[in-house]
Amino acid sequence: MIAMSLAEVSAVVGGELTDADPRVRVTGTVEYDSRKVGPGGLFVALPGEHVDGHDFAASAMAAGAVGVLGQRPIDGVPTIVVSDPRAALALLARHVIDRLPGTTVIGLTGSSGKTTTKDFIAQLVSPAGPTVAPAGSLNNELGHPYTALQATDETRFLVLEIGARGGGHVRYLCGVAPPRIGAVLNVGTSHIGEFGSVEAIAAAKGELVESLPADGVAVLNADDPRVRAMAGRTAARVVLAGEAPDAEVRAEDVSMDADGRAAYTLVTPAGTARVQLAVPGRHQVGNTLVAAAVALAAGVPFADVAAGLPSVRLASVRRMDVYTRADGVTVIDDSYNANPASMSAAVSALADIGRDRRRVAVLGYMAELGDYEREGHEQVGRLAASLGIDRLIVVDDAARPIQDGAMSVSGWKGTSVVVDDQQAAIDALRSDLRPGDAVLVKASRYRTWEVADWLREPAAPNGASSPAERLGAPGAAAAGGRA
Repeated sequence: MIAMSLAEVSAVVGGELTDADPRVRVTGTVEYDSRKVGPGGLFVALPGEHVDGHDFAASAMAAGAVGVLGQRPIDGVPTIVVSDPRAALALLARHVIDRLPGTTVIGLTGSSGKTTTKDFIAQLVSPAGPTVAPAGSLNNELGHPYTALQATDETRFLVLEIGARGGGHVRYLCGVAPPRIGAVLNVGTSHIGEFGSVEAIAAAKGELVESLPADGVAVLNADDPRVRAMAGRTAARVVLAGEAPDAEVRAEDVSMDADGRAAYTLVTPAGTARVQLAVPGRHQVGNTLVAAAVALAAGVPFADVAAGLPSVRLASVRRMDVYTRADGVTVIDDSYNANPASMSAAVSALADIGRDRRRVAVLGYMAELGDYEREGHEQVGRLAASLGIDRLIVVDDAARPIQDGAMSVSGWKGTSVVVDDQQAAIDALRSDLRPGDAVLVKASRYRTWEVADWLREPAAPNGASSPAERLGAPGAAAAGGRA
């Protein structure tokens, strides 16, 4: 964050200073996790259902914080008291962004692929100047302003992922850190149970382009009709990116190699180049095209974009993390989260990566699909069978429609089983996994993480003990993402 006195911070958020010298300056980062506080920092004490951040104020001060942004006075601790620390964090972020005219704010939304594409964008623009982008999916009312507050006077690009669970959320986050460049990846059924309909999801995602200024740029996926239709909802210049013939930034002559990685000819008004991606998955063509279009809109030269695309990597955990074990088993750990679109993309990647090998998919429940729940799961099962996936291990009875969908495909020669939980899935793999297999692990958050962790063990699959017994279940991030 840019340096500010406690008095300035208090004025921005409408707070009351207690036990504080108003002249003391915040010169470090703003943190809501006391373990991350450093010298000169500001600690945000968030009240929670199980943990109250105010209880950690003293430890934050001992770590070097110069003050606390909290909901109540804390004896002996310099505190800026506000009614809602989370809302105050957003006010502070907006104030900081307004004082950084040299920083280009880039916003990205969509039903799937946001985090991966956000990482690609950050990698493409960072050679052109200091770049701030969140680690993982910090895309909600807490993670968004927290990331924005990491920007300083030196920051040239601030890349923000924007999520939502309902109408108005995207617009609110755009008000916290107003983007000049906005990109929409797709409109799918992720969290349709909360939105109510795909049309409502499209309306919510389109709030991003509505928030752009007239001198801004809206990058829209030319291959998604609902996203393409958003062109009429923005005053900004529209750039279409995709495989459609009229896309300004498009891919031609797409091919896939034996490792499931795409190559294509990148065509733009600024030039044309052949690109070989290092990241697996046919769906990465669209993600990298959007990233390229954003980078070009941000002023990155075409030559640098074309040279950078083969080098982009997956930077966030449990997202299309592909590796081959010593026994020849290739694992696709895409277990961070799932919806029908992202799971379909992952199953398609398994089909490509596991070509000429036995392909095993460990698939779990996809949450928040509402009335679309059964159809969404069946859709994934039908796709898996139509692509010739050899073995389906369905985790939890709630995900059983995946098996039903697969079994409904005439002529499918694969096998499937529904298991009770992650440990049962591990047991099934232990008894059945063969050297050289390709395995995909995917479900909504946390539902297959232990399976993915077990597969990372170096021991041979038959006889290997379960790492779940030694590592325990993975924990949730404090500022999790949204759709």
